[in-house]
Amino acid sequence: MLSDAKVLVTGPAGQIGSAIVRALAADNEVWGIARFGDPEARARVEALGVTTRAVDFADPDLSDVPDDVTHVVHLAAYMGRDGDDDHAITVNAEGTGVLLQHCRRARAALVMSTFSVYRPNDDPTHAYSEGDRLGEANAPHSPTYSVSKIAQEAVARTAARTLDLPVVIARMNAAYGDDGGLPAHHLRAVLADEPVVTRWDPCTYSPIHTDDIVAQLPAMLDVASVPATIVNWCGDQPVSVQEWTAHLGTLTGRDARVEVVDQPGTQRSAIGDPTKRRLVTGPCRVDWRDGIERMVAARAPR
Repeated sequence: MLSDAKVLVTGPAGQIGSAIVRALAADNEVWGIARFGDPEARARVEALGVTTRAVDFADPDLSDVPDDVTHVVHLAAYMGRDGDDDHAITVNAEGTGVLLQHCRRARAALVMSTFSVYRPNDDPTHAYSEGDRLGEANAPHSPTYSVSKIAQEAVARTAARTLDLPVVIARMNAAYGDDGGLPAHHLRAVLADEPVVTRWDPCTYSPIHTDDIVAQLPAMLDVASVPATIVNWCGDQPVSVQEWTAHLGTLTGRDARVEVVDQPGTQRSAIGDPTKRRLVTGPCRVDWRDGIERMVAARAPR
């Protein structure tokens, strides 16, 4: 992990952000910015030793945020359920540009993107690599997410060149752990005796545990460059929703079932090619079965 650095993390109360600031705060000066609509969430972040400021990336005022940070970890994202592309691009793309301009003296900036930027492939076994075609993938939970994150990547790439700021764009797959994630949503459904709803059989991801994300963060920052570097941030093991739901059923003793609902325009699977990431970080350490078991123990101990 980094030490003696001054790190700005956006979205520090989120699922990934909370794990990262928890690890960073021990040996670094950490600043965290977000809207902080939940005062209790902000208090939890500050209790870790993080200095916080309230910033809305729809109209970001960074006048009270230091501009001499050594590293930026930009995790905050707008995932609205409406169809307002303009607002989503304002927050996710323009907001990123304002942030990187403010922190242009940093040694490295990590901008978190998503596998939703990839153009859907009809082959459910296709493993997306960094050079694959981009194109709007319908994300039912947030129909503007894909297009606004593609725009964000373009802004981040431009900022790297115009500001001479080393940037790494990390395309996150399915992050999970004790703090949540897609398998955690499915755990909630299993415990409620509700079906786990997905879009294909099998619907396969490359899940990555937050312990691996935290452990790999320094190496990811080390490959920030001008022009920007793009890396799939995914696990090494392809796992289907059907597989991890069955494992959830075994761990909880519940009747875990999966319901497939056609969702036009979506990626049938989201398998990541981890080759480039493994060259940067080495292999992941958390086996998916162990990670799921730990997640269940943390979130549903009974």
